[in-house]
Amino acid sequence: MQEMDLIGVRVEMPTNAPMVLLRERSGEERIIPIYIGAQEATAIALALDGVDTPRPMTHDLMRDLLEELSVDMVRVVITSLHEKTFFAELHLSVGDKVHVVSSRPSDAIALAVRTNTPIFAEEAVVEEVGFRESDPQEAEQSEEVVEEFKEFLDNISPEDFEDQG
Repeated sequence: MQEMDLIGVRVEMPTNAPMVLLRERSGEERIIPIYIGAQEATAIALALDGVDTPRPMTHDLMRDLLEELSVDMVRVVITSLHEKTFFAELHLSVGDKVHVVSSRPSDAIALAVRTNTPIFAEEAVVEEVGFRESDPQEAEQSEEVVEEFKEFLDNISPEDFEDQG
């Protein structure tokens, strides 16, 4: 199992598909791209930027529930990839017992950002989809994508998430 750093949320061009990028903390520093939904991308990006919304978003509610119930998130693990779908687990500690709960990677990562929980990936996943970012042209393109996503985030306000009902 490899500990991963969350590089951030990106948008793949030209499809405008949001993804989260994880990089091995040590070793070859391979990157894992995981495509996620737009709402999950926004939830992760808002947490990374430290934006407080007027009302708790789903992942904020989950964090608050864990805290209220004295449950500690020990780690998030990206466990496998089946037919282009990633799977993840939340490892939760209650007292001296650890519970493992299945999760979508995007939800697990959004919660990990809010709880400062380490993210891991099974070696088989890193081997299958991990790549090294070594091409300077690729790095330049990545920076352009980051700038475009930042512009997208600049146009989102916490009020966009208020309950209209």
